[in-house]
Amino acid sequence: MLVLLALTDGTARWGELRRSVAGISEKMLASTLRTLEADGIVSRTAYPEVPPRVEYALTERGVELMERMMPLMEWIAANADDIVGRPA
Repeated sequence: MLVLLALTDGTARWGELRRSVAGISEKMLASTLRTLEADGIVSRTAYPEVPPRVEYALTERGVELMERMMPLMEWIAANADDIVGRPA
């Protein structure tokens, strides 16, 4: 979800995503991006440059998903203190 949130503002390169998703390992980021790409949620564009440049962006499906997820994320943010502070 954090990778998708990082891409809601537009295209991002690997390093930008790595910085946006604090604490994620390179292996987990690579795995997550591969899965999201295979699911048609994220697109990967590699440019034949030196040094190589790869950009990631939400596909139409990814944008639609995030349009539906953002109200939930806003609700979670607004209620997080009450949810976390409540005894089990």
